[in-house]
Amino acid sequence: MTETTRRAMMLSAGGTGLAAILTACASYGVPTTDVAVESPAAAEEETASSDAPKKKAAKKALADTADIPSGGGKVFEGQKIVVTQPTDGEFKAFTAICTHQGCTVASVSNGTINCPCHGSKFSIEDGSVANGPASEPLEEKKITVDGDKIRLA
Repeated sequence: MTETTRRAMMLSAGGTGLAAILTACASYGVPTTDVAVESPAAAEEETASSDAPKKKAAKKALADTADIPSGGGKVFEGQKIVVTQPTDGEFKAFTAICTHQGCTVASVSNGTINCPCHGSKFSIEDGSVANGPASEPLEEKKITVDGDKIRLA
C-alpha cells in the first residue's frame, strides 16, 4: 500500500494548476467567439478609399520672400536654419549651427553669416568659410520657393 503524502498531493495539484494556466496563456490573442475577420486585401481597399478625400497638408512656410533682404539673410533660430538671398530672387538655406563648436549663428550682414561665439563668418552664397576659426562650410539645406513663400523641402 502506498500512502500519498501531503507534499505529493500539493505538487500534483500545483502541476495541474500550472498546466491550466499555461494552456490559458497559449490561447492569448486568439478569439474565443466567432468574429468576422477581414482579409488583408479588403483592409487595403478600405484604407485607400478612406484616404482619397484627404489631401496632403502643405508644409508651413518658413518665411515670405520679402522677409529675406537681397544681399543678406535671416536666421530662424527655432528651426536652426539661415535663409539668404545672395542676389535678387535667388534664395539659399544653410544650417544655422556653426561648424566650429556648434553655436547657433546670430546674424547675416555684409555678405556673411556670422557666429557670435568665436567670430566665424560664412558666405551667404554657398556657406563656405569666409573667416575662421571654423574650417568647414555650413551644410546647405533644401528649400522651395513657391510664389512668395519659402519652405523647407
